[in-house]
Amino acid sequence: MRRAIISGALAAAVLALAPAFAARTSSPENAAAYIIWPADGTVIHGGKFWARMGLRNMGVCPKGVNIPNVGHHHLLIDTDMPPLGEQIPSDRNHLHFGAGETEARIELPPGKHTLQLLLGDHNHMPHDPPVYSKKITIIVR
Repeated sequence: MRRAIISGALAAAVLALAPAFAARTSSPENAAAYIIWPADGTVIHGGKFWARMGLRNMGVCPKGVNIPNVGHHHLLIDTDMPPLGEQIPSDRNHLHFGAGETEARIELPPGKHTLQLLLGDHNHMPHDPPVYSKKITIIVR
């Protein structure tokens, strides 16, 4: 009898965690995110610039909208791609544009920086397959 109680408790715990391990949202295989501006190698004077973000074969929407073939941009600054099976972090290296923005005013300190876009679904999870841009490098003076 004790074994059945433990098994039932274990099953309840697994079911409670199920949303955390839900399948990733699918995306069309021909979807692509891209950085419109700045271009790779751009030298930016003063540190402030408008980042313009593009998306092909999918739509941009605010976070929380759970419909097929949409998502919102995340700008990765000076970092590598996060684990694709986890939520995209939110910190100074992972900027979230959960209102569905396609452009944003960015300020970076002088130096060499990398920028890359990663599309997230309604829960800030990368799609399957993931939709991301080429990583570019800019220089701020």
